[in-house]
Amino acid sequence: MNEKYMLRAIELAKKGIGKVNPNPLVGAVIVKEDRIIGEGYHKKYGDLHAERHAFANLTERAEGAEMYVTLEPCCHFGKQPPCTEAIIEHHIKRVYVGSDDPNELVAGKGIGILRDAGIEVVPHVLKKECDALNPVFFHYITTGRPYVVMKYAMTIDGKIACETGESKWVTGEAARQRVQERRNELSGIMVGIGTVLTDNPNLTCRIPEGRNPVRIVCDSSLRIPFDCNLVRTAETVRTIVATISSDLRKKRELEMRGVEVICCKDKDGRVDLQDLMLALGNDKIDGILLEGGSSLNNSALKSGIVDRIEVYVAPKIFAGSGKYTPVRGIGAGTPSEAYFLGKPDVERIGNDLLLSYDVLGRKRAVLL
Repeated sequence: MNEKYMLRAIELAKKGIGKVNPNPLVGAVIVKEDRIIGEGYHKKYGDLHAERHAFANLTERAEGAEMYVTLEPCCHFGKQPPCTEAIIEHHIKRVYVGSDDPNELVAGKGIGILRDAGIEVVPHVLKKECDALNPVFFHYITTGRPYVVMKYAMTIDGKIACETGESKWVTGEAARQRVQERRNELSGIMVGIGTVLTDNPNLTCRIPEGRNPVRIVCDSSLRIPFDCNLVRTAETVRTIVATISSDLRKKRELEMRGVEVICCKDKDGRVDLQDLMLALGNDKIDGILLEGGSSLNNSALKSGIVDRIEVYVAPKIFAGSGKYTPVRGIGAGTPSEAYFLGKPDVERIGNDLLLSYDVLGRKRAVLL
């Protein structure tokens, strides 16, 4: 085994970012006598899977070769036939696998089929690195809900805007570019109606050849204006408004302008975010970048839909009152009632810091 080939497969898998959802990112490398004779990746949803793409790029016969693949090969028919069949047909002698596939249609069956065919399978090669490719897919395929990333930017004194409400820009250009990359990676982006009324955003992806995420607005009372940027561009960029309003006239008018309206369950006079997540998951929206304001952030945390938080911290001080705080609402009464996060991933981007945490949820503090 040579880990450099799995690292190459990981590199290839990343080329599918923004194109394969709701499928996983996968890369594959075929090696014979310590030479790469074929490599591939899942390029876009509906196209060849990584293994079959690698076979399509063979420079010589693969009989007796080894394959490195970042995810357990599939063994069922979908938009493409099973990759296990192709591996067996090409007489691969050994397969190195990175991640387990939690999809119940696979989940160990792919490895079992290969072994039954006499092919040696070595699992969990660079598993941590391979798993890091697909947190969105793993969450979506096991829960049916989108993987939700709450993102906000704040100054070192915890402000998301000046006292005037002006927020362009809290962070630097490099951090804002990273956010654009996130918009390309995740299939949906969600804000609250307050953000639409205050900022009139476009919520598009502004990188070359990037993919615009599906734009989702939580608008309980259906207050979204017809002349806002989201409605005006709904014919070209898919836009969804989630509401509990019974205003059928405005609903029809929005739909005539290209906006999709989802009527959700009511929870405390607002859109039930858990119900909304199920609807979006059923619509194959597997990941969401939550760019809401403080009220939506609070609701999202309370409802338990947030899976990861990414906080951009700028080396600035706005000062002023606590009005423009990242999470509004009634806070924790005691430290034990806080939202608990995992270990931070810390990255410097330009002059800003990006702090990323998995959300553990609310639990009683453990005093050590």
